[in-house]
Amino acid sequence: MKKNMGTIDRVIRVLLAVVVGILYLNGSISGTAAIILGILAVIFILTSAIGFCPLYLPFNISTSGKK
Repeated sequence: MKKNMGTIDRVIRVLLAVVVGILYLNGSISGTAAIILGILAVIFILTSAIGFCPLYLPFNISTSGKK
């Protein structure tokens, strides 16, 4: 797997995951919305940690800046 995510992309994903976590702990989201957003938050954290987003492959997208 080649890394296809840049630093800014990774930071934004982590920040979004943290916001979802705060909203959940705050009680602002619940039920189905909390489950769906929680799953997305976990995916964002995992893809940020490895620097690879599988959804970028079919569209040939890379935010890493390396060619």
